[in-house]
Amino acid sequence: MGQVHVFDHPLISEKLTLMRRADTSSQDFRLLLKEISELMLYEVARDFETKLVTIQTPICEGSFPVLKENFFTIVPILRAGLGMVDGLLELMPFAHVGHIGMSRDEETKQPIEYYYKMPDGFENSVIIVVDPMLATGGSAVDAINSLKSRGCTNIRLMNLIAAPEGVKFVQDHHPDVDIFVAAVDEKLNEDAYIVPGLGDAGDRIFGTK
Repeated sequence: MGQVHVFDHPLISEKLTLMRRADTSSQDFRLLLKEISELMLYEVARDFETKLVTIQTPICEGSFPVLKENFFTIVPILRAGLGMVDGLLELMPFAHVGHIGMSRDEETKQPIEYYYKMPDGFENSVIIVVDPMLATGGSAVDAINSLKSRGCTNIRLMNLIAAPEGVKFVQDHHPDVDIFVAAVDEKLNEDAYIVPGLGDAGDRIFGTK
């Protein structure tokens, strides 16, 4: 069973509290999301494999660790997932970026894939699927289904806030995928929004309604 990693770092907690505030501007919301994404990546990348290379320091020659692989693919679920990409690229500028567009049918609450674009050879890379909110889990499950159908086997899911229902839904359908979240909130409401949550992440990132 994939693990659920919930972050309890005080810097992440404070920044997330600021994002939850209804009066936080879109500009501040985007900056906070970028900063939290950077902080979360430290844990997401904890088990990335390294190898030793020989280099010359100003003092002497020595063997030191570097990443064993440098092919990583960040896959935001459009559109809100875009808000997390810049933070990850700050720390991994060598990463590739693919895109999966998912929309939600407001009546059935089911996700619909409308866009898919990936870099060549991505199926052999470490893939980090990002989306600020893990609500029902439908979009995440469909995105992971899409990736697995194309041969991907090393997938991690990174979210800002999750509902227990969404976590369970992903684990039931993809028990091999680790989930990384800054917080697991109370529940979903009747409109499938996370409670207490922070509202619609996409609208708050881009200043739309």
